[in-house]
Amino acid sequence: MSKSQDELFGHPKGLYVLFFAEMWERFSYYGMRALLVLYMTKALQYADDFAQGTYGAYIGFVYATPIIGGALADRVLGARKAIILGGILMSFGHFIMAIEDPIFFYGAMSLIIAGNGFFKPNISTLVGSLYEKNDLRRDGAFTIFYMGINLGAWAAPLACGYLGEHKDWGWHWGFGLAGVGMVFGLSVFLWGQRYLGNAGLPPNPKAPGQSLGVARSKTITIYFCIAAFLPIAAILLKHPNLVEMSVYILGPVVLLYVFFEAMRSPAEERGRIFVLTILIFFSVTFWACFEQAGSSFTLFADRHMDRRIFGWEIPTSWLQSVNPMFILILAIPFSYLWTRLGRANRDPSASFKFSLGLIQLGAGFIAMVIAAKEAANGSMTSLWWQILAYFLHTTGELCLSPVGLSTVTRMAPVRLVGLMMGLWFLSNAFAGVLSGVIARLTSGEDGSYVEVYSMVVYCAIGVGVLLLVLTPLLNKLGTDPKMLAQAAGRQQGK
Repeated sequence: MSKSQDELFGHPKGLYVLFFAEMWERFSYYGMRALLVLYMTKALQYADDFAQGTYGAYIGFVYATPIIGGALADRVLGARKAIILGGILMSFGHFIMAIEDPIFFYGAMSLIIAGNGFFKPNISTLVGSLYEKNDLRRDGAFTIFYMGINLGAWAAPLACGYLGEHKDWGWHWGFGLAGVGMVFGLSVFLWGQRYLGNAGLPPNPKAPGQSLGVARSKTITIYFCIAAFLPIAAILLKHPNLVEMSVYILGPVVLLYVFFEAMRSPAEERGRIFVLTILIFFSVTFWACFEQAGSSFTLFADRHMDRRIFGWEIPTSWLQSVNPMFILILAIPFSYLWTRLGRANRDPSASFKFSLGLIQLGAGFIAMVIAAKEAANGSMTSLWWQILAYFLHTTGELCLSPVGLSTVTRMAPVRLVGLMMGLWFLSNAFAGVLSGVIARLTSGEDGSYVEVYSMVVYCAIGVGVLLLVLTPLLNKLGTDPKMLAQAAGRQQGK
């Protein structure tokens, strides 16, 4: 097949299939997320601290399950089958969420959590599979892919949020529209598999221990495990403290397993695994603070911000479109920047980019501290403070998230790429749980917003500076782009 047939605008056509599939999947996820805390506090009449704790538990679950889904795809299903299975589960979950009843509410979240575990890590892995490890287009490709995520994330609060908060429509219409988005995403992926080549196919059935009968038996076992997981997850979501405890137990177990895999790997791979693990650890701080967007930021904006523009009050959920809107504006410039620096052999290391992201995150919370001080005085504060915070969080996110995804697929050994991608999302599970803890601290008097957001400022900037100091050491272990390219070249030579 000629290059013109294989590629479109300098990238494989499969990238654009994954772009649109992920765009619609993220539409469904962020449409539901935009309404979640508002639905719990207004429709289900949950107390603020319980609603924000449930939100944190849900986010923790959403990001914990990908480590299982990634590992099962590596060993049994292959990325493609895992994505399809995840899409089906999430479609059912979003439509069930449209039934306004607490019993269906928890069951729907369980389906979405299980589906996300199969879908999310494997579609990101497929993006990396389209490129060689030393291809300078990789960071740019992940930034383009990230645009698909944020195109869906931008549109979802506007559409689902409008329907959900509008008195003439209601919550079930907003959640139902999220389900339609998931069906679109699954359909795009099924149609576009022809452009993925051999990427994401199941493990070779002729390999030892991988006969067709054994693979079929393992697949059936996976289905039974999913069925058992759903009611357990629903029960745990009703008790957020139990989810926190589960994540705290799971984390050390997974880290021990990663350490075991690192110690039995060749020295070159071992260093890269350790560096990845360190970067993933630092990312926890970023996401724990960033996830305030769906919890404490939402309730703060709903109750303490003047949201009137030209006499019309915008729905609270619409503010969750600001971050993805900025990403859509800035993603291409950032993609161009990383590619241009890479070609000039001046691309900063992943750890340096991570530190910049953390420092900008802290700067964004300075704006929220100012807004919280105004609210503590009893006055309605300007929504422009939150918009400024989202802008700085976005520039920080673009230094960390797409770069993190690209770094995992580039640095992880081939046999462990699903596991390390799962660990990347597991770090977000810790962050999700911690975000619930942080949000609950704001549930007291208005002044607590000032105290909590000030604490976040010091923490984020302090951790960012620490990582900046550690960057030279991490570069020596393998984060430097030139060293990675040399390592990839040696692997291909073998």
